[in-house]
Amino acid sequence: MKKALLYSVALSSLVAFSGAAFADIVVGIGAPLTGPNAVYGLQIQKGAEAAAELINAEGGLNGEKITFTLGDDVSDPKQGISVANKFAADGVKFVIGHFNSGVCIPVSTVYAENGIVQISPGCTNPVYTEQGLWNTFRTCGRDDQQGVVAGQYIADHFKDAKVAVLHDKTPYGQGLADETKKTLNAAGVKETVYEGVNVGEKDFSALIAKLKQEGISVIYWGGMHAEAGLIIRQLGDQGLKAQFISGDGIVSNELASIAGNAVEGTLNTFGPDPRNNPANADLVKKFRDAGFEPEAYTLYSYAAMQSLAGAAKAAGSNDPEAVAKELKKGNFKTVLGDLAYDEKGDPKLPGYVMYKWQKGADGKFTYIQQ
Repeated sequence: MKKALLYSVALSSLVAFSGAAFADIVVGIGAPLTGPNAVYGLQIQKGAEAAAELINAEGGLNGEKITFTLGDDVSDPKQGISVANKFAADGVKFVIGHFNSGVCIPVSTVYAENGIVQISPGCTNPVYTEQGLWNTFRTCGRDDQQGVVAGQYIADHFKDAKVAVLHDKTPYGQGLADETKKTLNAAGVKETVYEGVNVGEKDFSALIAKLKQEGISVIYWGGMHAEAGLIIRQLGDQGLKAQFISGDGIVSNELASIAGNAVEGTLNTFGPDPRNNPANADLVKKFRDAGFEPEAYTLYSYAAMQSLAGAAKAAGSNDPEAVAKELKKGNFKTVLGDLAYDEKGDPKLPGYVMYKWQKGADGKFTYIQQ
């Protein structure tokens, strides 16, 4: 009887040990999976999933297979908090996301309080990593870097132009517009018009009439592609030939679908395109063969998963605090190149460059690095 009991206990222990050794580790993907910014949410999802497929094939995170749970924040801060609380309740320890700065910043404190590491592929507002939290990382640049590039470009190329600085009143859009304005003003260029519009607005005729009256020839837009596309289209319809310049919020081919032919010549800042790196040729082909163009934040999300896996391996642990420490110490091979994070969680990567919207090899308008 005793032998049978001992055998049973030993067998139970073996089963329990085997389960722990080959358990799944759940990573949360927090992003706008529906709504006007769903194109970016899909990029984040596809990038993380593709990276995890390779990481799992190589043994996962210290022997644990990566699986995902999705949280749709709809680009709304309140919904983002709900997603973050659900992730915490479900025991998620790592999150890839969120995308919008207005969501990313408030959820970061929820994650910090619940022992969750957050790596955002697209949150550019400086506040995200300036809060002094232990858990915040990003693979993209910051608006105080992007605004300098945009502002200096305008000052250098359109010094005598009448400039309008427009934004969508969000932490991302207004934050980027203000950083660009700051650089412009420091270079001796004073904007003629500074104005905010509401997210979701459709009719910009009154705004465009004002821009025409003021003789505006350069427009800087801080905001997303949905509103930008409508503004660009309506500028063309109303005959205002102004140079439209924006940031990384318009890096989606959907912009051309909204703006039509008027998109031609639009300028925007973004990081160097990782699709152009020969080392990523096979990966880019794999995405395209599957019917998905890995534009914009796809490979930034891929790199987030790569750095997370590298840090977990270096730590020899999947404990979030141990992984966070290694993220700030290590240098990780990623699709963005060698990726290291500073003490704040910002990436040490090449800065922003300028893109121009023009027809690509397929005859469709897209953003092409200059």
